[in-house]
Amino acid sequence: MNALAARMGISMPRLKPLAVPVVMVLILAMMILPLPTLLLDMLFTFNIAVGMLVLLVTVYTVKPLDFASFPTVLLLTTLMRLSLNVASTRAVLMNGHKGPDAAGKVIESFGHFVVGGNFAVGLVVFIVLVVINFVVITKGAGRIAEVSARFTLDAMPGKQMAIDADLNAGLIGEADARKRRAEVTQEAEFYGSMDGASKFVRGDAIAGILILVINIIGGMAIGLIMHDLPAAQAANNYVLLAIGDGLVAQIPALVISTAAALIVTRVGKDEDVGEQLTNQLFSTPNALTITAGILLTLGVVPGMPHLPFLLLGAGCGGLGWYLRKTVAAAKTAPPAEEAPKAAENQEATWDDIVPVDMLALEVGYRLISLVDARQDGDLLKRIRAIRKRFAQDAGFLPAQIHIRDNLELKPNGYRILLKGVAVGEGESVQGMFLAIDPGQASVALPGTRTKDPAFGLPAVWIEAGMREQAQLSGYTVVDASTVVATHINQLLQTHAATLLGRQEVQSLLDHFGKQAGKLIEDLVPKLIPVATLQKVLQNLLEEGVGIRDLRTILESLAEHAARTQDAAELTARVRVALGAAITQQQFGNNSELPVMVFDPELEKLLAQAASGNTFALEPGLADTLTREVQQAVEAQERRGEPAVLLAADTLRPALARLLRRALPQLRILAHSEIPDNRAIRVTTLVGAQA
Repeated sequence: MNALAARMGISMPRLKPLAVPVVMVLILAMMILPLPTLLLDMLFTFNIAVGMLVLLVTVYTVKPLDFASFPTVLLLTTLMRLSLNVASTRAVLMNGHKGPDAAGKVIESFGHFVVGGNFAVGLVVFIVLVVINFVVITKGAGRIAEVSARFTLDAMPGKQMAIDADLNAGLIGEADARKRRAEVTQEAEFYGSMDGASKFVRGDAIAGILILVINIIGGMAIGLIMHDLPAAQAANNYVLLAIGDGLVAQIPALVISTAAALIVTRVGKDEDVGEQLTNQLFSTPNALTITAGILLTLGVVPGMPHLPFLLLGAGCGGLGWYLRKTVAAAKTAPPAEEAPKAAENQEATWDDIVPVDMLALEVGYRLISLVDARQDGDLLKRIRAIRKRFAQDAGFLPAQIHIRDNLELKPNGYRILLKGVAVGEGESVQGMFLAIDPGQASVALPGTRTKDPAFGLPAVWIEAGMREQAQLSGYTVVDASTVVATHINQLLQTHAATLLGRQEVQSLLDHFGKQAGKLIEDLVPKLIPVATLQKVLQNLLEEGVGIRDLRTILESLAEHAARTQDAAELTARVRVALGAAITQQQFGNNSELPVMVFDPELEKLLAQAASGNTFALEPGLADTLTREVQQAVEAQERRGEPAVLLAADTLRPALARLLRRALPQLRILAHSEIPDNRAIRVTTLVGAQA
């Protein structure tokens, strides 16, 4: 076809969009125009071939979405069968008096060869096929499609939350997130379409019965009245033709219905139907052995057919013995090689002093498979994605995370170290899923109660089979690798300032120097030493401000470094220069900024107590202030608005130091950091009731 199209100057991709319109036009033509018997034979054969092709494609489909066009195929094949029924009905009623081959050889063959030329047998066979198709296969497939569509729609919010959690943790990028969201949407649309498409098959079965009855009654009337045929000859001609016509349409319909049932009953996404059945039916030697025993016992019972039972029993027994032998051989592990003994009584050397890792991950022995690529562990890949995402957000590349096992930890435990000090630890159960309750879970799940290591939310470890149920119940479900990766990502964000060491600052300057070498040459170390620059960048990171816009930061420092070398004051100046970026980070592109502010009297009191970057506040007043701000933050979050407090320029640094530990989610902005094109809307007046 490709060669022929190339000779004709036609591109095959250009012909593909014309396929469905051409098929629809031909289907309508078959309903309207009379067709010769040869063409009817070709179309009936084509109908059978299409049915077999769809069935085999369904069998070899790994997951339902690989055949997402199946509902459309179901509609087109149903229309084609109905149009063929119309065309064959026309041929039967017009030419049935001429003989049993009046509607083509295919219908004649099905009327004589399949049912032996006996129309009573043909009627029974036709009714049996219709019952199997209509009552069993189509009804069951329709029910499964209906339930699958409902469950898929109910699970969409949980799946979307899981995608957002992976995206926020840096485990996937924007492209992967969009792809997964599209798959979730396509899955819901597919099962919804299958729920509706199953009605086509039910209607097709009913139409087959009605068409058969109409053909028999109409054919007998035409034969007896219009052509003066004897009753026996009219019945022989028209009834057999009607039954052959019904059978030649119902067999492809049964095949297509079976394909529809196969595709909606698929469970799993890694194997096709043949692989699943082979691996699961013949993976238990005990079941095969017991089956062989039962068959052999029945085979020796007097009066039973001995040969079939004994042959099948021997076959099942032989297969069970072979599988048992294969499983035993797989479990036999090769003897472990003895590790060479370490040399004793060696003198201490400088090589014994191992530098402390900036970042390290220690895992228990049961979690080693998570970081071992040979055992399909994907944690290393996730950590690389986290470092890349962190570098894009924070503006510098953190140190590599060194991973090692620690037998002192619990088997499922892990520990995250920063400069040799543990900053986070938790447990992750390989092969299970952590269902995290974000506050919207509707039911309690059976499993091991725990807390999410990253954010402290209530959670429960569940079996893999309960994943869908947990998502439907409002839980965010993640696997063992995601638990560790999310915890690492959260700690990287929290300790970003500590991760920015002198070496990272120098690497950052070297990298940026390729674009703005003159700016760095004039600033560092002529106007500002590297240590002061490092402190300014760390101050920004501590307050959640990324340092990606290094040009603006360095230009602001070049402007103010000649007047002061105080890192806190320079940080305040840099924040003003980064005001537009800071505002966009908190509020997006909204022109109106909902913020919290202090009551004027309270702000005046705080201004009097402010001295440099600290507060000279009484402990009771400091506690009251923290409590008031915390209540305002909670009210702000309930409204779905960012927790941002707007304060005077002189108060902002001291307030940030005071409230940072108690309210890490709070961001404090100075008035000078708000761009002129943004409007301020006060949502809460802190201290108004004090």
